[in-house]
Amino acid sequence: MSWTKICPMNEIPVLGARVVRHGEVDIGVFRTDDDRVFALNNRCPHKGGPLSQGMVYGDKVACPLHSWKISLVDGKAEEPDVGQTACFAVKIENGDVYLQLNP
Repeated sequence: MSWTKICPMNEIPVLGARVVRHGEVDIGVFRTDDDRVFALNNRCPHKGGPLSQGMVYGDKVACPLHSWKISLVDGKAEEPDVGQTACFAVKIENGDVYLQLNP
């Protein structure tokens, strides 16, 4: 696996997201209000809603379709809902965001 530069951190809005396409997969790259950055498969495990269009709060995102709360840390749905979406490793270097992606 290798690190891929995505964008400068300031291009991801605080409490928002940016979408990155990797092959057939859309990845939502999320920024919290305390400048932590997370990356998840952009599809909610419930009905496939675009998580990047949801509301970010704390370390969660609310799916815009049915308000499922998905953890940005591990991709798991908050109880009583069940399901999980894939997470991707993220690092910040010199103000730039990098994702660890499979070739």
